Amino acid sequence: MGLILQQRQELKLLMTSQLRQSIELLQYSTNDLEQLIRQQELENPLIELQESDRSAQIEKLPSFQSARNSAPLFQATTINFRDQLIQLVHLSFKENEIKKLLEYIISHLDYKGYLEIDGIESPYSTEQLTKGIKLLQQICPAGIGARSIAECLLLQINSHDPEYPMLKELIGHYLPLLAENKWKIIARKMNCSVAQIQKYNDLIQRLNPRPCILSNSETTEYVHPDIIVENQEDELIFYLNEHYLPKIHLNEYYLNTSFTNLEDRHYIHNHYKNYRWLVSSIEQRRHTITQIMHVLIKKQLPFFRNGLSSLVPLTLKEVADEIGMHESTVSRATSNKYVQTPAGTFEMKALFTSKVLTNDGKQISQEKVKTLVKQIIQKENKYQPYSDQKISEYLNTEYAIRIARRTVSKYREELKIPTASMRRKWQ
Repeated sequence: MGLILQQRQELKLLMTSQLRQSIELLQYSTNDLEQLIRQQELENPLIELQESDRSAQIEKLPSFQSARNSAPLFQATTINFRDQLIQLVHLSFKENEIKKLLEYIISHLDYKGYLEIDGIESPYSTEQLTKGIKLLQQICPAGIGARSIAECLLLQINSHDPEYPMLKELIGHYLPLLAENKWKIIARKMNCSVAQIQKYNDLIQRLNPRPCILSNSETTEYVHPDIIVENQEDELIFYLNEHYLPKIHLNEYYLNTSFTNLEDRHYIHNHYKNYRWLVSSIEQRRHTITQIMHVLIKKQLPFFRNGLSSLVPLTLKEVADEIGMHESTVSRATSNKYVQTPAGTFEMKALFTSKVLTNDGKQISQEKVKTLVKQIIQKENKYQPYSDQKISEYLNTEYAIRIARRTVSKYREELKIPTASMRRKWQ
C-alpha cells in the first residue's frame, strides 16, 4: 500500500472574530449600540466621540406589551415599602411592645403582603400575631399580614362588608371549589342558589388577593424606540432613532505619528482596523434595518395605520427574499428592537405573523383571528357562553376561517380569556 500525494482545491468561509462581531451587532438595540460605542472609545485610542443631543424620544412601555426578552431601559426610583410601613407604625402607636410586634410582622411579609413564618421559630405566639395583624389592618391596606389568601379576603370582608355571613362561610370553606368554578357543588353544600354563589363570586372578584406588593424593584418600564414611523401628509415615512448616538471620529494624531518600535506599529494598526470595523459595521446595521423597514411598510401598511388587528401574514423568509438577504440576517436585525408607529409602539418582531387560510383560499393573520375570537366572546350570551368548539364552528360559518378547536383554545389562553364554564353567568 503506497502513499499518494494529492492536490485539492476547496472554497471555505472562515468566520473571523470581527465577522462574528458584525453579525452580533445586528441584534443590538440602539441603546446597546451606544454602550458598545462608548466601550470601544475606552479601548481604542484612535476613536474620538462627539456628543449628540441626548433628548431622545422615549415612550412608556404598556403592561400588555412588555418586552419578551428585553430588560427595561429606564427605571423609576425604587420604593422600600417596608420602611414606609414601619414609619407608619411609629407614627400610629406609642407602646414599644406593639411597635416591636408590628415591625416583626412587617419584616416577614412576602412581596404580596402575606405573613410568611412557616418553618421560622417565632418569638410570638399565634394569638399575638393575630392581634398584631388586626392592629396592622387599622393603618395599612386591608388584607395585609394575612397568612393565607382566605384570611386575606376575610380581613377585607370584615373591613368593608361585615353583614355577609354566607360570604365569609364561602371564603372560609369553599375557596378551592370557587376557584374551579364548581358553583353547583358549592350551592348544594351551602343550601342556596347558584345565582347567589355567583353574586358572592362577583363580590370576591372586587377584592385584592395581593393587598400590598412589596417588591425590592418597584420600577416603571420604558421603551426606547429604535425606529420611528410617522404619518406626513397622508404618507408614511420612517427614520432610525439614532440622533442621540455619539458621532465617531478618527484621532489622526496617533495615525500620523512615526513609531520606531514594531510592536507599537502593530498596536496602532490593529486599533485602526478596529475603528474601520466599527464604523462599517454600524453603517451595515443601519443599511440592513432600513432595507427591512422599506419592505415592512410596503407589506404591512394597514398595520402601521390601524395597529395589530390589521396585520397581514408575513414571514421572515418573505422579507429576506425581497431584499436578497438570508432569513437569519433579518431575524437578527429585527431582534431587541421597537418601532414607534401612529398606532402605538410595538416590538419589531410583532410585525411578523403566521398565516391562516380561509375556505376560499385567502390568507389571514393569526392576530386577526385572535381579534375575531375576542370579539365573538365579548358579544356572546353570558348565560350561555360559547365553547371553543362553538367558536371554531362560528368562525367557519361566518368568516370562512377553518381552524381546529384546540387552536381556538390556544388563542383564547394567549388572550387570557377563561373557559366557557368560567365565563358563564347564572340567573
